[in-house]
Amino acid sequence: MKSIKIYHNPRCSKSRATLALLEENDITPEIIYYLDNPPTPKELNALLRKLGVGLRDILRKQEPAYEELGLGDETLSEAIVFDLVCKHPILLERPIVVSGDHAILGRPPENVLQLLPKTGDA
Repeated sequence: MKSIKIYHNPRCSKSRATLALLEENDITPEIIYYLDNPPTPKELNALLRKLGVGLRDILRKQEPAYEELGLGDETLSEAIVFDLVCKHPILLERPIVVSGDHAILGRPPENVLQLLPKTGDA
């Protein structure tokens, strides 16, 4: 089975619930505390490819930093937005769960079940 990673914020109820759901399914994921170890722009790009979304699609618009940093300005270049998110990882939706070349946002936590092998799969 492929290893599973979770970009986890232990203060977030959805992140805790997603981790618990993985563990209930006998998955011990690699836990990445992304607030302490923010992704680099390269890592963030890889996550977005695996998620199949753009960066603005996984920004937490309700975070005070979103408004403080002016991220609602659609004219900001992609490079600037990447830089800001890497410096302020609290802006990323969470949790993000990765398995191989695929990733999913654990909102709701049950979304991650799509990444788990089906019963009887090898």
